[in-house]
Amino acid sequence: MAVNAPDLDLDLRLVRYFTAVAEHRHFGRAAEALHITQPSLSRQIRRLERQVGARLLDRGARGTRLTEAGEVFLPRAETLLRAAAEAAARARAAAAPDRITVGFTSGLIVTPAVRELRRLHPEADVTTVHLDWAEARKALLHHRVDALVVRLPFADDRLEVTVLYEEPRVLVVPRDHRLAGRESVTLDDIADEPLPRVPDAHPEWNAFWRVDPRPDGSPAPDGPLVRGLEDKLEAVAEGRALIITAGVRGRPLRRDLTVVPLRGLDPSRVALATRAGDRGRLVTAFRKVAGTHLTGA
Repeated sequence: MAVNAPDLDLDLRLVRYFTAVAEHRHFGRAAEALHITQPSLSRQIRRLERQVGARLLDRGARGTRLTEAGEVFLPRAETLLRAAAEAAARARAAAAPDRITVGFTSGLIVTPAVRELRRLHPEADVTTVHLDWAEARKALLHHRVDALVVRLPFADDRLEVTVLYEEPRVLVVPRDHRLAGRESVTLDDIADEPLPRVPDAHPEWNAFWRVDPRPDGSPAPDGPLVRGLEDKLEAVAEGRALIITAGVRGRPLRRDLTVVPLRGLDPSRVALATRAGDRGRLVTAFRKVAGTHLTGA
């Protein structure tokens, strides 16, 4: 493809399209994620390549790959998008210094800390948002949320992460399962029991919640592919798998399921994450109230 001399300015929208294709390695899947048509995405990528002055992507029978120029451009494109998002977020924060958004992932409760923050700062606009674990880190780094309560493991680079409390890991089984009603079980008791797999799960997350590999090096038996908690519970109820989760502490569970304590495993840890170096007034205040009001009790 012939390319023109690079323009002085890059269109950030086109840069974002490029990073989406680089992530999915497929124009069709990237177009779906971006909610645009595939032909339109192809045209936008060609526009970006003309602006940059180099071919960035090659399409082939086995999918899309980065060219050598694309490999060089990708990390800088991601840095550019992060910088733009941070600049906009900092401008919004300066215009509205009394605003904070607290994110949390499934199964976690932030209400006591949020209520206390509102009591201490009645003038502040304090909002909350539920996030999927897979999107939580990006939401924090891209300033969609200012503080995040999340279960570890969680990548902590460019973040400040503080453990709030621990919960034991437990096994969820059908009420008519052979292990139901036991005082506790060990990994040996579930050596042959399949555990669900989550598509595109972070390897560290997968290793922790599936205990994969097992202490003796053997792999955890593979169960069905699932995405959300409700899908996992349905797989258990149908008898297709068991799941390991954190101690439920009174959280509602399906009536056809029950939990059994798992012995010999490190506990699940719940943590507060904020952007490294963020010393905003409300973020600092939330760190304090989270430490005293989010205890897992």
